[in-house]
Amino acid sequence: CFQISCQGATSITTFAGFLCDKIALALRQAVYEKTALDIAREIKAEIPDFCGNRSTLEVYILRYLAQEENFEKFMEYINYPRHFLQSYIETRVETYCLDKNRRLEKFLDDSLTHYYERIQKAVFESTRVVKDRKDDKISLWLDAFCSELGEVLSLPRRDLKGIEHQEVTDIEFLNNAMTEALDPLKNHLKKEFPSAGMSSFERQPHTILAEQFAGCWQQCPFCGAVCTNTMQNHDGDHQLVFHRPQVLTGYRWHRTDNLVIDICSSSVASDCLFRIDEDVWIPYKKYREAGHPYSTWHISSDPSMQAYWKWFVSHFRTKLEQQYNGKFHGKGEIPAAWQSITKQQALDELQK
Repeated sequence: CFQISCQGATSITTFAGFLCDKIALALRQAVYEKTALDIAREIKAEIPDFCGNRSTLEVYILRYLAQEENFEKFMEYINYPRHFLQSYIETRVETYCLDKNRRLEKFLDDSLTHYYERIQKAVFESTRVVKDRKDDKISLWLDAFCSELGEVLSLPRRDLKGIEHQEVTDIEFLNNAMTEALDPLKNHLKKEFPSAGMSSFERQPHTILAEQFAGCWQQCPFCGAVCTNTMQNHDGDHQLVFHRPQVLTGYRWHRTDNLVIDICSSSVASDCLFRIDEDVWIPYKKYREAGHPYSTWHISSDPSMQAYWKWFVSHFRTKLEQQYNGKFHGKGEIPAAWQSITKQQALDELQK
């Protein structure tokens, strides 16, 4: 404002430069915010992993883990499912955006073009509205300009109070000065796109995408499988379709080194007990009497087990024994039928 006053009330070019400096910050923020949303939207539509719900995504994650055959990654998924899912999404998003075609740069270019055109339109519309007015042209022009951009950029009208009383009579010249001042603004922002990375975003695209796969993250206290309810704070009990062998959370038969290959949905129909304290034993059939978190789960009696986890236990037998300091013998003997399951058979069943 001081600069404008020093150069004279009719310094339209300086006025346009001052206003464009204000626009620059809002424009950059808007470009990156829109780009993050566009990336999340396109990935959800284009990449099969993300086209469905969280259950569909889980299938793709399990396929990925089987193809990698990395035991440490499996354990991360089993023990920290939410973190693993977010990490998986982040990796896929980064790969999609920063591949050899540099999709990120195109996304940013498209967003910039979108906002640049909207700003130009706001300049033209504001000029049209006030060109025949005789008084308070600048104040009215700024009112119209900020109103036109209201849903596009965060440019508060109050931030422009200091320049609203300038004596500018040639509104057409102001229109041209603004158009000329916007070009360098656009080009300056465009220069940073080739070196932009995922850290350039205040709100990451993968975070936006992950939010669309929100739901309950409570894990079964016996096998660690995640509740399949799509609401994080849902009514009623936690539940899921398929439980897993309890060895995945380190269960062993009492006073033995026998790892437990049974699933909790078959255990609840048995006469077996489980221990919750040093000397407190609860029948599996009355697991809800064990208190929290057992009392918040509904575990149906069902002997069905996915071939995927039978393959996993057989394939990583040695590593699981090392992980949990136990053995697959005695009560934990792995059935011969499990050992004959191939990875492809496990994946084929999973896909169904």
